[in-house]
Amino acid sequence: MAQIDDTDARLLRLVQREARLTSAQLSERLNLSPSACHRRLQRLEKAGVIRGTVALLNPRAVGRPTTVFVEISLSTQADDVLDAFEAAVARIPDVLECHLMTGAYDYLLTVVARDSDDFARIHRGHLARLPGVAKLQSSFALKTVFKSTALPVEPG
Repeated sequence: MAQIDDTDARLLRLVQREARLTSAQLSERLNLSPSACHRRLQRLEKAGVIRGTVALLNPRAVGRPTTVFVEISLSTQADDVLDAFEAAVARIPDVLECHLMTGAYDYLLTVVARDSDDFARIHRGHLARLPGVAKLQSSFALKTVFKSTALPVEPG
């Protein structure tokens, strides 16, 4: 784990909210020189703290307003089945997240779709065909109350 001081934490909180800020704008907000700010960003990228910079799209604007959470139970927990499942699910473009879970099911997926008919296509064409699947349960989100990609960052 990289050592993060107070200035790094402030920098990381800023870039998570506004990734398009220039080094000059960041340095002004942090009371640093542009070169010191740039060096910190480079160090955090090299250390793997910053994995990349992305544009967050509005799902409704790109025709994917429906979010579905899919709980998946596998027939076995054998390593080869888990590996095959994980490799196959990673190739489905409609799946945004896949988490190996503890509890009542093995995996939790976040899937985006145009509507329920589109989800039925994704379910039949991809999810039901994943290796080792014994049971699928889907829950449609009625409303996204809030969603964030910003991680809490504290010095330490």
